[in-house]
Order: sequence, then structure tokens, then C-alpha cells
Amino acid sequence: MSTVTATFRFYEELNDFLAPSLRRHECTCVCARAATAKHMIEALGVPHTEVELILVNGESVGFDHVLEDGDRVAVYPKFEALDVTPLLRVRPEPLRTIRFVADAHLGGLAHLLRLVGFDTLYDNHYADDEIEAIAATEDRIVLSRDRELLKRRTITHGCYVRALKPQAQLREICDRLDLGHSIKAFRLCLTCNSPLRAMEKAEAFGRVPEGVFDRQARFATCDVCKRIFWEGSHWHRMCSLVESLRPAGENR
Repeated sequence: MSTVTATFRFYEELNDFLAPSLRRHECTCVCARAATAKHMIEALGVPHTEVELILVNGESVGFDHVLEDGDRVAVYPKFEALDVTPLLRVRPEPLRTIRFVADAHLGGLAHLLRLVGFDTLYDNHYADDEIEAIAATEDRIVLSRDRELLKRRTITHGCYVRALKPQAQLREICDRLDLGHSIKAFRLCLTCNSPLRAMEKAEAFGRVPEGVFDRQARFATCDVCKRIFWEGSHWHRMCSLVESLRPAGENR
């Protein structure tokens, strides 16, 4: 026999990646002999970076599990409210430090992630191969709206971004990865991702508009791109966004 048949059931938001006829119910699929769980999950449209737990016949398995005829496969997304620590996760450990690389379609999100303090690489000229290499060598989470990019073999941590607008995308990522407690706003340059440093007011003289220099008391600068930041109207709007992302009752 050259093929095996397995029954799949995908849960919660993983259904968004499936063909409409396969969503929210069991589906029986013909698999090539020696096909792995990862191969079939991605063949059905779900990037492996979206998967947290796979159960085959009730037993937790890894991506490399070879499917056998008659297997029943349940595939789950990342859990937020359910403790599954006794079970085998499909990747060994979470990344120790939260750092991102965003694809060419997510420039607005990249800027907002920097605003709230998360190291985020972005260049609208990055090719998929470059993003894959950066993620592997720097242990970065790939953010993308391209599911085929997230299926690449060496990308172990990634998020498919569903929202279309940057602020909604930021809320989505913060909620999904529970980043509210880790926000350290206004410490990175929005342009080049480098650390900001506080500067003496006198140092800003002649480098900012005269009215801004007269009205503002505090300035920060990026020593890489030389931009200067101050607490203007845009800063106040961004403060409101930052506070809305923090858990209720948490001090700034």
C-alpha cells in the first residue's frame, strides 16, 4: 500500500487557514506513506508556527511524527487559558528574549512594537530568505501575513497577523503573546530600532524647531540616526495607546 489515510480536526483560529469545506469538523485525508504530521498540517494550509499541540490518537506528538493508516489527528493553536505543560509541546522552549522580525507588509506594526519597547527588525526590501536567516541566527519571532513564509522549515517561532491596521495588529500581538507585562515604552528609536538616550535640553538647541525648544523640557535622541524625540501631541496620543495595552492596575 503506497498511501495511508488519517482523520484531522483543527481547533479554534487554525480553521481560518483551511479551505471552507474542511473547517470545524473532522476531515479524512489521504497522506503519502511516511508523511509527517508537519507535512500534512501544512499541506492543508496551516503554518507550523501557528500550532502549539498535536495529539495523534490521544497522545501528544512532535512535528516529525510519521502518520500511520487510521490515525486521528487533533491540532491545537497556542493556549491562553488552558495549562498544557504536562503535554509535549511541538517546540522545546519559548524564546528567552522577545524579539521580532517583520515582513515587508508590516512596517506600521514594526514601528509600534518599537514604541512599546520590543526589538523589531524591519526593512521593506527584506526577501523571504533574509527573514528566514535572521530569524534562525538571531532567535527572532517572524511576524507575517504570508502563510507560506511561516511554513519555512527553519522558522520555529512566528505569528500570522490577522488584523489589517497597525494599532489593531499591535493589540493582536500583545494579546496573543501576553506582552502587556513586558512593555517598556519609549526606549527604542522608531526609525532604526536602536536604544534612545536622554539628552540635556541644551544639546537639542538648534536641532529642533525653536518653538519646540522653548516649550519642551525633556528630549531624547538616537545616536545612530540622530533623530530627536520630545513629548509633543503625538507622544501623548501614544501614551494613551501604551496604557490601553497594559494589564488593568499595572503601574507605568
